[in-house]
Amino acid sequence: MSEPSRLFILWTNADPITSEKMVMMYATNSLLKQWWGEVTVIIWGATAKLAAENTGIQTALQIAKSVGVKFKACKACSDQLGVSDALERQGVEIEYMGGELTRILKDNEKLITI
Repeated sequence: MSEPSRLFILWTNADPITSEKMVMMYATNSLLKQWWGEVTVIIWGATAKLAAENTGIQTALQIAKSVGVKFKACKACSDQLGVSDALERQGVEIEYMGGELTRILKDNEKLITI
């Protein structure tokens, strides 16, 4: 059996330092160093507002995207926080994530929650 090559990071902690020094750093290096074949960061809750408004996080997000990290945001959260358009302009996919998160969990996918 081969090692799983797909990682999901559920990003809910809106602390900018944690976001930059863990989420963005690990997601980016996971692909650069080939620790994982595919990395998807799920933006959920307050992180939607952080990603939409913090220029440092936006820069880190674009760097991560440039190496292949995928970003999805919870539509319910981003709509309620009024940031869906700003996230879409950054290339973040906006969709309802409850079903997707349930599938990830039921399929025993690799998931880090931050």
